[in-house]
Amino acid sequence: MRRVSRIAALCRAVDGATSMSVPQHRMSTAAQYSTSGNKSSARSNWLLNNLFTDLSARTAAHAVAGTMFFSVAATTLTEEVHAKEAVPPELRPKDLVLYQYEACPFCNKVKAFLDYYDIPYKIIEVNPISKKELKWSDYKKVPVVVVDGEQMVNSSDIIDKLYEKVRSADSTSDADEESKWRKWVDDHLVHMLSPNIYRNTSEALESFDYITSHGNFSFTERITAKYAGAAAMYFVSKKLKKKYNITDERAALYEAAETWVDALKGRDFLGGSNPNLADLAVYGVLRPIRYLKSGKDMVENTRIGDWYSRMESAVGVSARIPA
Repeated sequence: MRRVSRIAALCRAVDGATSMSVPQHRMSTAAQYSTSGNKSSARSNWLLNNLFTDLSARTAAHAVAGTMFFSVAATTLTEEVHAKEAVPPELRPKDLVLYQYEACPFCNKVKAFLDYYDIPYKIIEVNPISKKELKWSDYKKVPVVVVDGEQMVNSSDIIDKLYEKVRSADSTSDADEESKWRKWVDDHLVHMLSPNIYRNTSEALESFDYITSHGNFSFTERITAKYAGAAAMYFVSKKLKKKYNITDERAALYEAAETWVDALKGRDFLGGSNPNLADLAVYGVLRPIRYLKSGKDMVENTRIGDWYSRMESAVGVSARIPA
């Protein structure tokens, strides 16, 4: 109802802009002049000049208002089709803190879940060198989530536990299919990332530029990590290729993307009309690379782009709040 009211208000705004067009008496006079052959050409030219002056001065306002209306209306309709899942207020955690690396695919899995279910969360960016932000915990990997004082670790376990806390009693899904593809994300898809984002020196530098600019690094650490880290990961990616029997990095990534699209079987999401936990896992893992060269190549050379765009719309804006 609120969205309908917003659209109605925009309609009124456009009508208001339209009403600023040529005054009625001039339009009436124009009609008279256009149908009378006895009026002088001088008076006709005077009238036309005034009409065009009014039109040129006011048409811009009309166009801007109209563009605003259709832009906002289209956004509103998109939100309506792929709305976030609503979590009842009584099921929401009171305090949730995520310890993360910004570019970590496993951390992004958790964030995709939190964003989609609109669960407010705070972020503590961990320094990957000192890890001083995790000195209070025996577990030194990310993500780590603290929910109302309870520590949770391992991205899939975190999501499982949070889902149990926030889902309503009537939540339904194909548990076997969802579980199968969530396991595929952890056992296969995630291993396609490093060989691709560190495929060559330029892509390795691009990746570390993103990592260090978004991570918790001092200035010296950032410079060191960008160049030394990029060089190190370039060689690590070669070992990962051998470990996972990857001969062509891009071909392997494209194949994984196509495998996922095939799994959808024509549905908007694996979950049907709305994303399920497997959709959120795939989206979360791919989100850090989407606008790197590897991610752009993946979207341009496979069918995954439409699904990814639907997921961006469904997940929507971040539910992050200031720490």
